[in-house]
Amino acid sequence: MKISSTVAPLFVPATRPERIAKAAISGADAIIVDLEDAVPAADKAKARDGLASYLVDLPVPCFIRVNATTSQWFDADMALVRSVGGIGVMLPKSETAADIDQVGSDIPVIALVETACGIVGLQEICQAEATCQLAFGSIDYSLDIGCDETTEALLLARLSLVTYSRAFCLPSPIDGVTVLVNEPERVMADANYARQLGFGGKLAIHPNQIETIKVAFAPSDEQLKWARQILHANEAANGAAILMDGQMVDTPLIEKARQLLLKSQTGFLPKRV
Repeated sequence: MKISSTVAPLFVPATRPERIAKAAISGADAIIVDLEDAVPAADKAKARDGLASYLVDLPVPCFIRVNATTSQWFDADMALVRSVGGIGVMLPKSETAADIDQVGSDIPVIALVETACGIVGLQEICQAEATCQLAFGSIDYSLDIGCDETTEALLLARLSLVTYSRAFCLPSPIDGVTVLVNEPERVMADANYARQLGFGGKLAIHPNQIETIKVAFAPSDEQLKWARQILHANEAANGAAILMDGQMVDTPLIEKARQLLLKSQTGFLPKRV
């Protein structure tokens, strides 16, 4: 399973498997079939048993949000993942490398961090062999620490995911959901805020959120034009610092322009050297 940076992954409840194929052609760059929060305890076995045939030959990467490693359903969820093959796992309540290791080193894991212990354990989580990206479970995190779900209260957690992702050469993390599915202005505002902090994408819970999220995380034409002008001016000056449009252009700005263009093409920041 080839993993690239995920910008707008879409949740699909495991109780509605007929939606999986539609979700895969909705514009989402990955789908996350949810066996955890979207499925009541009494329905988990039934939902799991009917899934396998819906998970093959999909045009985008597919992840199963399994139940937590401490739950009674985890082993059966993982048996499904292994029986299908070629799919990944979103692991809720990721807190330690041992949690990730229970999935196995051969299955890519989006580590969903949604507790205080998860924030404290970010170094371990990022170093686990199977971790391919971090995601923020903002609603569960606010419940865990007893705070309001405000930008101020969740700022430390969000910046921690961004910082550790960068330090350990993971793709920029995915921000949590916006539960208001019919308010594109709110989705755009939330996505823009996450992008400004350094996130690379945002979880979607409805197809009508996908395009808004993609627009928010894509560099604007104006930003790309600025980056190209910076690099052109730098080349003309043979790498020397110059003054352009009243702005001093030196090494940090040149590198920022390079990063912007690279991220627009690949979704990744360049590797640290």
